[in-house]
Amino acid sequence: MTKNKAKSHREKTVIKTSIISIIANLILVSLKAFIGFMANSIAIITDAVNNLSDAMSSIITIIGTRLASKAPDKNHPFGHGRIEYITSLTVSVIVLYAGLTALIESIKKLISPEIPDYTTTTIIILIVGILIKFILGLYVKNTGKTVHSDSLVASGTDAFNDALLSISVLASTIIYMIWQIDLEAYVGILVSLYIIKTGIDLIKKSVNDILGTRVESTLSCKIKKEITKIPNVQGAFDLILTDYGPDKYLGSVHIEVPDTLTASDIDKLSRNITKTISQKYNVILHTIGVYSINTKDQNIIEIRKDIEKIVFSHLGVLEMHGFYLDDIDRTISLDIIIDFATANREDLYRQIYNEIKSKYRDYTLNITLDLDIAD
Repeated sequence: MTKNKAKSHREKTVIKTSIISIIANLILVSLKAFIGFMANSIAIITDAVNNLSDAMSSIITIIGTRLASKAPDKNHPFGHGRIEYITSLTVSVIVLYAGLTALIESIKKLISPEIPDYTTTTIIILIVGILIKFILGLYVKNTGKTVHSDSLVASGTDAFNDALLSISVLASTIIYMIWQIDLEAYVGILVSLYIIKTGIDLIKKSVNDILGTRVESTLSCKIKKEITKIPNVQGAFDLILTDYGPDKYLGSVHIEVPDTLTASDIDKLSRNITKTISQKYNVILHTIGVYSINTKDQNIIEIRKDIEKIVFSHLGVLEMHGFYLDDIDRTISLDIIIDFATANREDLYRQIYNEIKSKYRDYTLNITLDLDIAD
């Protein structure tokens, strides 16, 4: 299957699954709202509000998916994939609003309680709703995993959680019918708080997607490992991936190669890396920076080993790369990565710099304090 066909298949699957989710949730909203008002039950009405927010989320997901699939244009040369993150944030705000509204109504019921009026029909509809949610959750989550859609996986997980909340509503209903203990308002508050928490979590994720987060460890490690399998590549570092929507990455990487390679050799090597990573991981590496490694002079190789000992004798140093000693210009260049958790990275950097400088006074030092951007 070509990339365009795969993209089209993914889009159709996400939309189809979302439509099924919308229909199922609207049916549940209708049933629960009806029995909630008939039984004067704030817990059931709040549960219906939760299902309504799910339906609205699916509608916005469809809109976002359609807009995100638009072809690149002059103003958006990398496509419109990030629209999915904006629609995700919109969904998050709707969920949070629904939770706050339900919480206010539940507190009102707690202050001024009203006697609920449950029937056997109430119990049956709640049980049917729970079964629908469990089946829907299983279907949506599995589909999401198949097409690599985080939004569908999240929706499926949310459906399972909704079913568990509906079980708490069912339990409170049965308790009232048997022992006349009214837990209505308390269960309503419980469901409301859950909806609010879900909304806050979704907002955090959406904001992180928009701001940009650390590359997933599994992906970055696989890509760097794949690059180092290619002949003459002795190291891969500084992998930067920028996503322009789900599963759409553009990036850059630095590689270490022997100083014996010609420009022609490096050109072939770079093209090979770009092609390999694109085919295996659907990641476009538009820039490949090259670090030359000293391989001809044994004395320089020993100096590198000595400097490595100095650098790694300090706690908090994660990596050293890009080492090159130019004996003509009398310069030593290298990059070091210090853990973000280190109390004062700048102080540690200066300490390492001074230690190396005191031992190799005849050289000009170019030490870059690099960022820990990928595993």
